[in-house]
Amino acid sequence: MKNNVKPIRDEKDYEAALAEVERLWGAKSGTPAGDRLDVLATLIDAYETMHYPMDPPDPIEAIKFRMEQQGLTRKDLEPLIGTRTRVAEVLNRKRDLSIAMIRRLHRALGISAEVLIRPSRDRAA
Repeated sequence: MKNNVKPIRDEKDYEAALAEVERLWGAKSGTPAGDRLDVLATLIDAYETMHYPMDPPDPIEAIKFRMEQQGLTRKDLEPLIGTRTRVAEVLNRKRDLSIAMIRRLHRALGISAEVLIRPSRDRAA
């Protein structure tokens, strides 16, 4: 194993770092291999953040994802969004979230208010 770790400057360095991480995967924390894995993961994260930025998720997709994670139904959203019809309108992108809905969804489901306040992709135009 090489001991010299260098910055990831281009795709070639990035691919080499990914291959090294794959090789080191599962290394025990606190060992030289584990330390190397930690450093490479940090470098890869920094490179990906700079070269492959991700847009925040769509608010409706974030709600649906959280529902799936927590095994929630549309009925479970009624106290947070309103009537069954209102829940359907929001999830079908026919109605925007109100500030009150955003607050309740944020508090109850832990979805970032920054994500919820964004316009839905289909309604952004």
